[in-house]
Formats: sequence, C-alpha cells, structure tokens
Amino acid sequence: MLVPFNQLPDEARIWIYPSDRPFRVEEISQINEALSSFLAQWTAHSQSLEAGFVLPHDRFIVIGINQETAQASGCSIDSSVRFIQDLEKQFDIVLLDKMNVTFKQGAYFVHKQLNEFRKMAKSKAVTKETIVFNNLVDNKGDFLKFWEVPAAQSWHSRFMS
Repeated sequence: MLVPFNQLPDEARIWIYPSDRPFRVEEISQINEALSSFLAQWTAHSQSLEAGFVLPHDRFIVIGINQETAQASGCSIDSSVRFIQDLEKQFDIVLLDKMNVTFKQGAYFVHKQLNEFRKMAKSKAVTKETIVFNNLVDNKGDFLKFWEVPAAQSWHSRFMS
C-alpha cells in the first residue's frame, strides 16, 4: 500500500539507493510512476506493505516501510532489489553499487568511487566539514537527522586526518 513518505513513522525501515548521476527532468516522472506502481502492490507473505518513497535532490531513491503494520521478508526485499535493478537498466543508471560516496562540493553533488574519495580526503580536497550522504542510515528518523551531515559526523570520518 503506497503512502506518502512523510506519513511513515520515524521507526520506518528505509533503503537508500544513490544514483551515479542526477535524474533527468523527463526521468523523474517515470521513476515516480514506476515506484508508485511497485510500492502499491508490494507484499510480504501476502500482506500489503505500507510503503512510501522520496527522491531527494533528484539523485537518490529512498524507500521506506512501516514495519509496525507488516515486516519486510527476504522475498519482498529480493523483489525490491529486482525492481531497482530494472530501474538501473531502464534509465542507464547505477543505484546498487555500495562502493561509492556522494557528497557536496559547494552547490554541486559529486559521486565518486570510495577509493577516489579516500584519495581526495588524503589530499584534503574533502574535509571533515564536507557534507556527505550517509546511506547506511536504516530508519526514517535517522534519515531525517543523520543522512546529510558533515563527514566528521559519519562513517566517512575514518578517511579524514
């Protein structure tokens, strides 16, 4: 069952999929439509999942489910991953590569492989103050508070000297 993301409780489980590039204007409505259609019929053990999504900065897909109404199962999570893989193919984007980092440089968003981010940290091209996206947060409350933070407040700090 599709619900607005902002109506999900703070304890809602979330999955964050960073894109290797911004979504194009013409893709956003198609991605919205595909997500709405998928989440409207998403189930776990024949139980409808109360789910919502957002597309922050036209660069990320964040899916959340209210686990108070029904828990995601292995099969339901697998089906969501297959759905995300389909989006990758349809829009020629990378969403499932977890070995990357997205961060801000001024008004711009930068998406780099983790080893490149490490090199940038070592050369001080990124610092503890650099705004990073902590895609490891796993509930809506943490997403709202700790997703977009200075590197010093995230796991990214391990690369800063």
